[in-house]
Amino acid sequence: MPEISEYKGNKLICLNPGSKFTFSFGLSKAKMILENLDAIKKFVETNGESCGEENSAGSEGSASEPF
Repeated sequence: MPEISEYKGNKLICLNPGSKFTFSFGLSKAKMILENLDAIKKFVETNGESCGEENSAGSEGSASEPF
């Protein structure tokens, strides 16, 4: 079950707190995930081959923008 924690005063959600390698992120990344949920679903459905029509050739600026 996901847990909420804090790091340097910022709230984090950890999706797999009992795992050896946890997966956690903050509010800004959570918002970004929600804004791009359709692209993420397409990425999973196509086994990593596509993330949607507008991004099928790669997203512009993705290499220069940090997560």
